[in-house]
Amino acid sequence: MASLWRAATALTEKPNDYDGVQFWSNPERTGWLAKQGEYIKTWRRRWFVLKQGRLFWFKESSITRASRPRGVIPVATCLTVKGAEDILNKQYAFELSTREETMYLIADAEKEKEDWINSIGRSIVQHSSLR
Repeated sequence: MASLWRAATALTEKPNDYDGVQFWSNPERTGWLAKQGEYIKTWRRRWFVLKQGRLFWFKESSITRASRPRGVIPVATCLTVKGAEDILNKQYAFELSTREETMYLIADAEKEKEDWINSIGRSIVQHSSLR
């Protein structure tokens, strides 16, 4: 009975961690990207969702209200997003940099890489000006 209660109340809870961003509904951009692990530096495919100034990533592409992101970056904290093939020596690579760290991502194609760079760049400009 306790698990049923948790399930029922979870539907009405607001996800405080994400400032109420409903990442499961009408995202600005979604897609698979390879991301390097934080501790073990292997490349893993993750489903990325860009919505309302936040870049979320998940293990699976079927995102619902109950999904929990593996990570999230507020794009307003990002300084740059740009190609990184020469740095990583990997095709379709790009980087997203904050003051503290740089995250490297790899798309499946050149157009996809450019689309992600443009979408994240627009979001950085929009949400940085709101600070």
